[in-house]
Amino acid sequence: MIRVQNLYHDYEGKGSFAVNDVSFEVPAGSIYGFLGPSGSGKSTVQNILTKLLALQQGTVSYEDVPLHEIHPSFFNRVGYSFELPNLYTKLTGLENLRLHAGLFSVPTEDPRRVLDMVGLADAAHRKTAQYSKGMKQRLSFARAIINQPDLLFLDEPMSGLDPTTAARIKTIIAEKRASGVTIFMTTHNMYTADELCDQVAFLNNGRIIAADTPRNLKLAYGEKSVRIEYAADDASASFRTDTLFLDQEDDRRRFLALTEAGRVETVHSQEASLEQIFVRLTGRGLS
Repeated sequence: MIRVQNLYHDYEGKGSFAVNDVSFEVPAGSIYGFLGPSGSGKSTVQNILTKLLALQQGTVSYEDVPLHEIHPSFFNRVGYSFELPNLYTKLTGLENLRLHAGLFSVPTEDPRRVLDMVGLADAAHRKTAQYSKGMKQRLSFARAIINQPDLLFLDEPMSGLDPTTAARIKTIIAEKRASGVTIFMTTHNMYTADELCDQVAFLNNGRIIAADTPRNLKLAYGEKSVRIEYAADDASASFRTDTLFLDQEDDRRRFLALTEAGRVETVHSQEASLEQIFVRLTGRGLS
């Protein structure tokens, strides 16, 4: 359990808060997503939680132990993947993982196995200076899980990844959650958040403006309707579209009649996406 209460951070000490009265809780064994555009305060919060930034105001606790009382050995249990990979570029991928594994005083994963997990087995002996952006991102993620953490911080974990590779990383993240790992993830990618997160918080200008499960947010801000494409009732072989509200009796009867007649070709629910909800609440996009 991570508990954050009334967190503030001011980089210049002039009353301009990058993080402004932020409070939230992350249940053990869940994925909590911070969703917001660049500059909204996501990484600042994460850096405070991992003690990369000093705690200025507010409280942070892990399993009811305040952050300032956390022993350094606690970080044997923590993994961190940065948005901008900070690798030793003169070392190979395998050497990077072996070096990082040697920093921990707990049993670690076999570096070769982890490289294989993220699809870098064939590049194990290549210097990371020769890696593409996506390969560096995968190696950073591999480094984050080398110590078998039970608390994992991921900062834009899908940045620079192609869809196939992103799907591989998402599968690993889901498996980690299923095994009891607590995951705090920052992202501006609504699809990643929607697919992976148990709860999300929208961060804008340093403040949380909404927080709930992705499903509850979409239900709260979406339309209770479906958009259908159906065959016209003439000989033109054309299709028509319509939006029907299934909580209204006339629309529900029309939908059933079209379905029973075999004329419905496609059906799409009109729930709002997380991107649309964020824009509605803030007037700005996530990108």
